[in-house]
Amino acid sequence: MRNSLCFLIGIISLFHGAVHGQSAGGYTLVWADEFNKNGRPDTTVWHFEKGFERNNELQWYQQQNAWCHKGCLIIEARREQRPNPLYQAGSADWRKKRSTIEYTSSSINTRNTQSWKYGRFIMRAKIPTAVGLWPAFWTLGIKKEWPSDGEIDIMEYYRGMLLANIACGTAERYKAKWFSVRKPLASFADKNWGRRFHIWRMDWDETAIKLYVDDVLLNEVPLDALNNADGFNPFKQPHYILLNLAVGGDNGGDPSMTRFPGRYRIDYVRVYQKK
Repeated sequence: MRNSLCFLIGIISLFHGAVHGQSAGGYTLVWADEFNKNGRPDTTVWHFEKGFERNNELQWYQQQNAWCHKGCLIIEARREQRPNPLYQAGSADWRKKRSTIEYTSSSINTRNTQSWKYGRFIMRAKIPTAVGLWPAFWTLGIKKEWPSDGEIDIMEYYRGMLLANIACGTAERYKAKWFSVRKPLASFADKNWGRRFHIWRMDWDETAIKLYVDDVLLNEVPLDALNNADGFNPFKQPHYILLNLAVGGDNGGDPSMTRFPGRYRIDYVRVYQKK
């Protein structure tokens, strides 16, 4: 047995999670990644994003910043400077106008490999809470462009707040309608909350989406409220999972005084469904 507290806790949690999943509403485990290997996450399941992706974020996504070690997936944000291969002098494009890359990280997803319509989605993780870091556990629908594909932020954190968000499309392209809840980290009684592992959960069925942390309900939205402007409901289609650690950008905050590297540690991700 490997000498790893994270691995040992993961084994205990696997048993508990399976029992809990079966006993709570008839859910059955249909897919999981326990990250019980060393090296890169399973590339037959997880795809890596590359480069500058969204939200004017500061990090360059690359494979080197994500690996499995002693029972956890580690996504690491680093401060490191290198030339931006996309750079074009005078460009107005935020991806191209930066002459240098100043931060790197990783973003992985199950697009085109694993997707699910309805179910219980669970992640056990320890999130980084330093200023400027923006970890997330989220889903997107397999059809339509954002936000008409539907976005569910089961876990998002920045600027001292946990967020539980759901977004659908509007009549204006690229403009989302948000159903958001923010919970300040300072509102938790445990002053060391940010240093511990926690469990995030989504219960999603044909009636509603409910988002939890440690079994505390943060956000609940009925599916009938989540139609796009064109009448399509993006939450009545399969969704795939994304895990990423962003830096800065539109929401992440200023990381200039933050000590790097920052690590997002994920013990497991599991999906349960009803038979």
